[in-house]
Amino acid sequence: MWTLSGFADEISPDLETQIETLDAEGIRYLELRSVWGKNVLDLSDDELGQVRSALSEHGIGVSSVGSPIGKIPVKEEFGPHLDRFRRALEVAGMMGAPYVRIFSFFIPEGEDPAGYRDEVLERMAALARAAVDSGITLLHENEKEIYGDVPSRCYDILSSVNSPNLRAAWDPANFVQCGVRPYTEGYDLLRPYVEYVHVKDALMDSGQVVPAGQGDGQLDETIAALRNSGFDGFFSLEPHLRAAGRFSGFSGPELFRQAASAFKQLLLAHRVEWE
Repeated sequence: MWTLSGFADEISPDLETQIETLDAEGIRYLELRSVWGKNVLDLSDDELGQVRSALSEHGIGVSSVGSPIGKIPVKEEFGPHLDRFRRALEVAGMMGAPYVRIFSFFIPEGEDPAGYRDEVLERMAALARAAVDSGITLLHENEKEIYGDVPSRCYDILSSVNSPNLRAAWDPANFVQCGVRPYTEGYDLLRPYVEYVHVKDALMDSGQVVPAGQGDGQLDETIAALRNSGFDGFFSLEPHLRAAGRFSGFSGPELFRQAASAFKQLLLAHRVEWE
């Protein structure tokens, strides 16, 4: 059974609107990235308690904390960022989330990522070590322009750090925007590490984000392969249909529901059950 989730701040900054839309789509989890216009790591304990209570009343859980950890330039000082990461682990624990999403640091434009490999691996290993006692699994997302933006460097991170606390969040649209055919060029290499999937598609020629199955993200092939491999995890809707920025995207309630419908149609076509 596959489980649907979603970046609910793509629906609205308002928590009640987020919950209403998730309820309407029968989605029982969300990926917590921001509420009331505040990043999840900037919410106070009291605010997190309000979110937790509201979600609990509607039977909605938190699949992952959609943190911005690792979404800084690789040349930026790491110490303060590591402290901020510890807050991400605290938040995940408070919200009962099994995962925290992270990134592998922006590489200076025009420079060879290989020149920053050692620094990136050292930082990613430090994050994985810090998570060991938390019971939280870190999910590396293949964001464009970071070190791990293409399959080979994602594999480099995951295999080199070699920690059960560091897995992959598969984002097909981000691969497409890097000129990668996700299934053809990355699936076999990364499947042993894939534990979470972002539902997002994009067009190769323009990079425009489109509903699942309407782009070049090879979602049909990927869904079939995941089903055949016995995958059993979260699929988190991240539509980016109205706006797509470096740190977040937005769709609004109507476009979010269109994105959910498009993905459900793909699942039905592949005879995949979900909850």
